[in-house]
Amino acid sequence: MKKVFYKISSACLALIVLLSTVSFTVDSHYCGDTLVDSSLFGHVETCGMEVQQQSPSSECDISKKDCCSDEQVIVEGQDTLKTSFDKLDKDQQLFVAAFIHTYINLFFESQEDLNSYRDYTPPPLVRDIQVLDQTFLI
Repeated sequence: MKKVFYKISSACLALIVLLSTVSFTVDSHYCGDTLVDSSLFGHVETCGMEVQQQSPSSECDISKKDCCSDEQVIVEGQDTLKTSFDKLDKDQQLFVAAFIHTYINLFFESQEDLNSYRDYTPPPLVRDIQVLDQTFLI
């Protein structure tokens, strides 16, 4: 259960970092008040109702108001992530080293020798009690 929680939280944090650093642009084309097309990548398709610009040499200079409009929303990502560790001060380096050490130790079990009788010496044998009582296991 604990490992699953760590994996889910790690994935969520990585996704948050990814989404906070990505920048993108949303282009939208409106014809009047109606949204015709919206695009995340590339240019939007127009509705074909744009006013065609006439050459200035024509005698009739009547201009028509364009009912179409383009809107562009730019979402800037965070660009100030610190990627180099040589600019960290001593306290921050100590924190990063301690964090990495404890994080790595989460995935390895300690293999301690739990032999508590290692330093214990048995009492000296004065007489062999099994031979004296003649009790033998067969």
